[in-house]
Amino acid sequence: MTDLEYPCSIRRLSAEEGGGYFVEYPDLPGCMSDGETIEEAMANGQEAALSWLEAARALGRPIPKPQSQEKFSGQWRMRVPKSLHAALARQAKREGVSLNALASTLLAEGLGRHSPA
Repeated sequence: MTDLEYPCSIRRLSAEEGGGYFVEYPDLPGCMSDGETIEEAMANGQEAALSWLEAARALGRPIPKPQSQEKFSGQWRMRVPKSLHAALARQAKREGVSLNALASTLLAEGLGRHSPA
């Protein structure tokens, strides 16, 4: 297992939080970082994860195994009211995207707004 197998979450920071992006490694308690761009945040996050693991090893603390390695297909079936289906389909057509692309974007945006800080 390499150190980089640990999954991370990333979210945009609000202006009140200083802007940029926040990265967190849920399997490594307290391991987080940020950066002005996604790329910078990810690089800083990987450096933080490596430092976290190095410090845990130096202190003789147990190294947690990545817990979030479930395999997901990226698809599921969901039933919605016909009116919602119609509204989403119309919105997707107005934006020139597929219904799947629109739904994925809306879900991701909603998840980002509701993620704990």
